[in-house]
Amino acid sequence: MNEVKNLGWRVTFAGLGINLALGILYTWSIFKMSIKESIVAGDGVFNWSLASLNDPYAVCCLVFAFAMIFAGRVQDKTSPKFTAVIGGVLTGAGLILIALSTSWIVWILGFGVLMGLGLGFGYASATPPAIKWFPPAKTGMIAGIVVAGFGLASVYIAPLGTFLINKFGLSQSMMIFGIAFLVVVSILAQFLVNPPEGYVHPDARATATTPAAPTGTDFSPAQMMKTGAFYKLWIMFCVGSGAGLMIIGGVAGMAKSGMGSLAWVVVALMAVGNASGRVAAGMLSDKIGRANTLFIMLLFQAMVIFSLMFITPGQVILLVLAATFIGFNYGSNLSLFPSATKDYFGMKNFGANYGLVFSAWGVGGFIFPRVSQMIVAYTNSPKMSYILAAGLLLTGAVLALLTKVPEAVEDDSLVAVPEKN
Repeated sequence: MNEVKNLGWRVTFAGLGINLALGILYTWSIFKMSIKESIVAGDGVFNWSLASLNDPYAVCCLVFAFAMIFAGRVQDKTSPKFTAVIGGVLTGAGLILIALSTSWIVWILGFGVLMGLGLGFGYASATPPAIKWFPPAKTGMIAGIVVAGFGLASVYIAPLGTFLINKFGLSQSMMIFGIAFLVVVSILAQFLVNPPEGYVHPDARATATTPAAPTGTDFSPAQMMKTGAFYKLWIMFCVGSGAGLMIIGGVAGMAKSGMGSLAWVVVALMAVGNASGRVAAGMLSDKIGRANTLFIMLLFQAMVIFSLMFITPGQVILLVLAATFIGFNYGSNLSLFPSATKDYFGMKNFGANYGLVFSAWGVGGFIFPRVSQMIVAYTNSPKMSYILAAGLLLTGAVLALLTKVPEAVEDDSLVAVPEKN
């Protein structure tokens, strides 16, 4: 039994390590700053327009989200080890490519497309094998630990990236990161193994009456998309992640305005909150259920974001608290939705099913920040975007109360699947 537990934890921490590398996405602001300085200085190194500055990041987020759909299928059909290696190679190749050129189109292809694909494959490979080794009562906790790496990555990559850029320049720094992450992810991938067919954890005690227990039914992606539960989860994920990403950038700007050179403290606290929210929300959902936890987190996030209307850049303590809570609530989405997907739609097609659910993250992250920018440009104030985000989050909280476990289906006929009362 101890050997089984040790193997499960080995897989879990390998997944955590992979996400600690893939979380380089959240440090885009560090790289963007160097590119912007070059554009403003007119030194001819980066001949981009300021309007196109965020394009590689935006493309990466979209490709990442939709690559998860295909990568999840690959993970289900082959193995997490194979899928993770693909992720490591693609991520490393993307970073190495942008190290060789400052062209906008090369950065779109390298950072946007190749790295986006790499993140999709790497992220899709890490969580499924880990939660398979543990009983249903620990699904949320294990999912939270694995994905915490992605949120925590900026705590070390941001200062490391700043150091490397100051010492070697942006291009050489990208080469160093590319080679390092290719090697690290490929090595850690070797520890991602699924339990044998028919495996049941010795401590599995969850029953159909416990809050976090699975349905016992494995839905195919086609079957899942005929359930109301899928669309409710998708909307909640889109709203929760989109609102979080929309506000995070604004809070970072407020911090820079009010705290100057110490603004990094707020960014670091958001990262710590992001990571801890993934673990804490996952553990809470194991105790009280996914839908109940989603309701609490979405409601709390709405309250925190609405409170930003009354916080000024000079109110440092309130700003720090708000930033930490926003990071915490945003991070909770990334453990609650994979756990809910597994509980509602089964483990057999979890990779492909969660890939479809995760597309909500990409859509929300792409649309919401742009809507916020338009509102700020039109009103010269972020307050209306806070009201919009809070209102959408309240809508998501109501949906959480209406989300039920879908009933089992026998075939892929074009019949909607009812939810259990």
